[in-house]
Amino acid sequence: MTPPVVEAREAVESWEDEGGSPKNRTESRMTGTPSQIEWAVQIIPRVALEFDRVANAFRQAAEKQAELDRLDTEAILVILEEKKTEVLSSDSAGYFIRDWQELTDQVRQLIFSDPRYQIIRAARAARLE
Repeated sequence: MTPPVVEAREAVESWEDEGGSPKNRTESRMTGTPSQIEWAVQIIPRVALEFDRVANAFRQAAEKQAELDRLDTEAILVILEEKKTEVLSSDSAGYFIRDWQELTDQVRQLIFSDPRYQIIRAARAARLE
């Protein structure tokens, strides 16, 4: 019989391996010097909040849009979530320090540079003609 403490520790380790405890998971898999990792760990929550802020702005806009525009905006939200996952899954502390230390329009640029967004934008423009 396995002692309860060992079972609990194994359960926590399993939970962390499956995506629990993001801070510990981020620190343990991040590459860089200890000071870079510490710095990146402070930047990451701000990056996540910026993605959430942009998503909320799109959601609020979608509430006021006609159906076709709303569907486009919902597609943009899918792109945004994919970009957020992609960015936050980076294991390079240097990436967060170099590209995300100062938040300007990085999220907007990620969306605008996506080919799917370009298709949505072209379709919207065609509807207006």
